[in-house]
Amino acid sequence: MRIRNAMTALGLVAMLASAGYATTAAAAPTATAKSAAETIKTFDGDYGITSDNGFQLPAIPIQKVKPQFRRQIVEYKSDEAEGTIIVNTRERHLYYILGNGEAMRYGIGVGKQGFSWSGTAYVAWKQEWPSWHPPKEMAVRRPEIAKYVDGGMNPGLSNPLGARAMYLYNEKGQDTLFRLHGTPEWASIGTAASSGCIRLINQDVIDLYSRVLPGHSTKVIVIQ
Repeated sequence: MRIRNAMTALGLVAMLASAGYATTAAAAPTATAKSAAETIKTFDGDYGITSDNGFQLPAIPIQKVKPQFRRQIVEYKSDEAEGTIIVNTRERHLYYILGNGEAMRYGIGVGKQGFSWSGTAYVAWKQEWPSWHPPKEMAVRRPEIAKYVDGGMNPGLSNPLGARAMYLYNEKGQDTLFRLHGTPEWASIGTAASSGCIRLINQDVIDLYSRVLPGHSTKVIVIQ
């Protein structure tokens, strides 16, 4: 899309087992997969009402989100440097490498554009409460959003980009048109959404955003 402007460990394991959920670390480059009992360290997410830059994000009914898609610290072996982001589109997880064999893992939703690109990039720049300019191709399919192609949708609780957006460029400085962004549609996390790039729960994208440094300081590896 075109865009302008800018969770004790044993107790958790028992809970997951009783719920019938399995969480497996990403089969990502330089990563070693582990079982749920070995992988999850702690849930880290606070999904209550969040006041941010004049907006009040509603609380997320997190009990309706599968545990594997809630923000959590996991064991994650990788040769990548601390601060690297690894996006596994098929697994529906994004990993932020913390170092010492750990990563912060976020659940993601993947749209058609999220499957259109893979490789290595960098967060060239990032934006709090971005405006949204849908691509013309989307407007053809959905005439009701045509007015936003040029004029843009103002930041807000219903904006498809949510509370934050991070823009990925390749090593040549070219825009990949691949974004990491928030979404008001929390129920889409863990699914293949109808449109968009990589979406996170708004409270999660705010957390990720606070860790990311723009420019070539933050490497992003996207795998399919």
